[in-house]
Amino acid sequence: MVQPVKNTKFDEYLDFPCPFTFKVMGLANVNLTDQILEKLQPIAPGDYAPKVKPSSKGNYESVTLVATVTSKEHIEEIYNVISNIDDVRHML
Repeated sequence: MVQPVKNTKFDEYLDFPCPFTFKVMGLANVNLTDQILEKLQPIAPGDYAPKVKPSSKGNYESVTLVATVTSKEHIEEIYNVISNIDDVRHML
């Protein structure tokens, strides 16, 4: 499902192309990082070094990665694609 483009102001604050940090929170022990990279590579190819941090109880984990983005639409596309992964709970 394609989300409508939101009226963000990324283009007012960033000079594209540029690195952009995404933080994804989701279920632990479901190969979350692999799921994210599988969806990210086709729309933002690159060599990623994600940082994974488990929650205190180990039920969730956060995956932080930096992608090179080319426009505000590109940022929004990445948010939409990654947010639609079933095991993802939140994305910043």
